[in-house]
Amino acid sequence: MIDRSLSRYIDHTTLSQTDSEADIVRLCDEAEQYAVYAVCVNPIWVKLAAEHLAGSDILVCSVAGFPLGAGKTEIKVAEATSAVDDGADEIDLVANIGWLVADRFVEAEAEIRKVRRHLPSDVVLKVIIECNRLTEQQQINATLAVINAGADIVKTGTGMFGDVTVEQVRTLSSAAGGRVGVKAAGGIRTREQCDALIRAGATRLGCSGTTEIFTR
Repeated sequence: MIDRSLSRYIDHTTLSQTDSEADIVRLCDEAEQYAVYAVCVNPIWVKLAAEHLAGSDILVCSVAGFPLGAGKTEIKVAEATSAVDDGADEIDLVANIGWLVADRFVEAEAEIRKVRRHLPSDVVLKVIIECNRLTEQQQINATLAVINAGADIVKTGTGMFGDVTVEQVRTLSSAAGGRVGVKAAGGIRTREQCDALIRAGATRLGCSGTTEIFTR
């Protein structure tokens, strides 16, 4: 039996450059099997995922500025709005990490706010701040920028540059103070990790190893 107390935290994810149509269909089938909260796919696959999950309560998430966050703001806006047009319910936006590491939080906040303004109010906007590239104080300041910009969730990282830690989630959760959610992502492979991250304050988990988590 699937543990829904865990599964409803999970964004079942594949963001590989080699994803095929068959990979996306399999992801969606697994999402239904494990009753997860959402699937997360690259923009090119949003329409397929939305069609495959039509009629279910599983949401479709996509990404903008992934994985580096170094694209122009208008390109991030276009990626995000196009994904929504194709059926995405949520967007994981990579903040401008160069600005964050340089303490240019005002500019990072302005970019996030611009993306938020271009999305429907019912579309959840998560912002990836890449904690493994930031000091603890920068993680706190980045979280405040996410809050001030009107986003819904701050996300620890892409998973491309190191695994999430309990300490990172605790830092973001404390800074957020319940004003936004916290999504943990990167190297989550066991039920024990999931439980520890949730206890630290994670409200969502980005997992590419969902099957492993539920079958170990």
